Amino acid sequence: MAGKFSFSNFFGMNDEDDYLAENQANESVEEQAATRPNNIVSMQGATSAKLNKIVLCEPRIYSDAKKVSKNLLENKAVIVNFTRISAEQATRIVDFLTGTVFAVNGEIQRVGEQIFLCTPPNFEIDGNLSDIVDQNDFDTEVN
Repeated sequence: MAGKFSFSNFFGMNDEDDYLAENQANESVEEQAATRPNNIVSMQGATSAKLNKIVLCEPRIYSDAKKVSKNLLENKAVIVNFTRISAEQATRIVDFLTGTVFAVNGEIQRVGEQIFLCTPPNFEIDGNLSDIVDQNDFDTEVN
């Protein structure tokens, strides 16, 4: 018998090693099961997330540009309609808003003839309305 054990030990086929390996494998499985993290997420937290806002603004004087800038600084997007203001005042306000948008690392884009969209950095403007809507689509006669 002594020859068998020495021969088995020489090739690494000892029965005791098999028994120890099984015990170690069982212990590691139990440890993994005990330390498994809990991956449950509350749905209330997901629904109560802060919503981004888009503010509509129709300035009538140059000082109304401050209200638009304040909204941009509060990370709110602003749609600005210049139909009720002179072209000179609108140009001055657009210049002011361009500086504000640059300062907050946002974007400004014309979305209509006298309508601009100003966005803070947490918004992304994608697409171009002039490619989608052709002015001729609106020039139809009504009988």
